[in-house]
Amino acid sequence: MRLKVIACEVLFREICLCAAQTRNIISTEFLERGLHDNPDALRSEVQRKIDETDESEYEGILLGYALCSNGVMGVQARGIPLVIPKAHDCVTLFLGSKESYSKHFNDTPGTYYYTSGWLERAGSKIERKVQDGRGMYAKYEDYVEKYGEDNARYLMDFEKSWIENYSCAAYIDIEFARFLGYKEQAQKVAEERGWKYEELPGDIRLIRKLIDGEWDEDEFLVVQPGEQIIPSYDNHVMRCKPAQ
Repeated sequence: MRLKVIACEVLFREICLCAAQTRNIISTEFLERGLHDNPDALRSEVQRKIDETDESEYEGILLGYALCSNGVMGVQARGIPLVIPKAHDCVTLFLGSKESYSKHFNDTPGTYYYTSGWLERAGSKIERKVQDGRGMYAKYEDYVEKYGEDNARYLMDFEKSWIENYSCAAYIDIEFARFLGYKEQAQKVAEERGWKYEELPGDIRLIRKLIDGEWDEDEFLVVQPGEQIIPSYDNHVMRCKPAQ
């Protein structure tokens, strides 16, 4: 099959590895990690890339995303199917299944997950947090200029408050990326914040199945032309409905 991949850049290495090893003919397009800062912006950009695709060249479009704080909610298939893993966020894609993620999430609450892709694509933005997209990375001086000094102090305090919700840093160790040495960076963050540190074995089986075209309904959603992605609020994570 000829397939187009539209994916978050944090999956770059894993997707490229799987694309090099599949029988399918794969074209890739990676979008910047910062789109996660704003789910509306993420949704708009993913849809734009879908709409710009010359569908006569492909049999399907693969989305290297998860539900991502509803960032793909409402994304529509046009003339060819879309395929996306049934996952809440990319941690599932790096751990190999939503069951693995759910077990660790329940066993070790307050865990902040790191991957090599997330760290190397971070630039100055290492953190993933719910406050992303609200201007929380602006400098203090920018806040003062825009909102006044009292509000600037409040916003800076609010930016840091998310740390209190975490007590553990977990680095997802994927063997082929081990030479990059990013686990040391995650260890340093844990040490600086007084968090427990642990390593979890990574598994890119879901990414490989996506690229290879092994789209069983338990793990993948196939969105047919004229349908859109919506959350299902159950173990299936997402489902399709006719586009409006």
